[in-house]
Amino acid sequence: AGAKDDTFSVLDLAEYTKNRPWWRKIFAPSSGSSAEKYNVATQLVIGGVTGWCTGFVFQKVGKLAATAVGGGFFLLQIANHTGYIKVDWNLVQRDMDKAKQQLSFHSRGNKMPPEVKSRVDEVIIFLKKNVILTGGFAGGFLLGMAS
Repeated sequence: AGAKDDTFSVLDLAEYTKNRPWWRKIFAPSSGSSAEKYNVATQLVIGGVTGWCTGFVFQKVGKLAATAVGGGFFLLQIANHTGYIKVDWNLVQRDMDKAKQQLSFHSRGNKMPPEVKSRVDEVIIFLKKNVILTGGFAGGFLLGMAS
């Protein structure tokens, strides 16, 4: 009737998780697609909320950028009309022709660089794996742009 003296090592999970960054807790290295982790309603809500926030911010920043570009163009036209600045239209035409040639040269090849193609393939794979989340994001984005 001898008692065994077993020693066990204790793994404190609370300490382990405190030392891990927050993104590792959410997106674990072995995390699969969202379809494997969340139900349909959760995916739609997550996609819809993030899409709405993105669309809302995109709308506000877009309005601000359009106002700045339009206002700058308007001020340049006034300055040109009143004589504060002079535009060399021959130089503008020459630069535009150069830009058109470069665009037509690049568009004739219709070949994507391999880096871009691999990124596009990754995005397509992600979209196929997370169709519901992507659909929720797209709907939320459109609602955010409309609000």
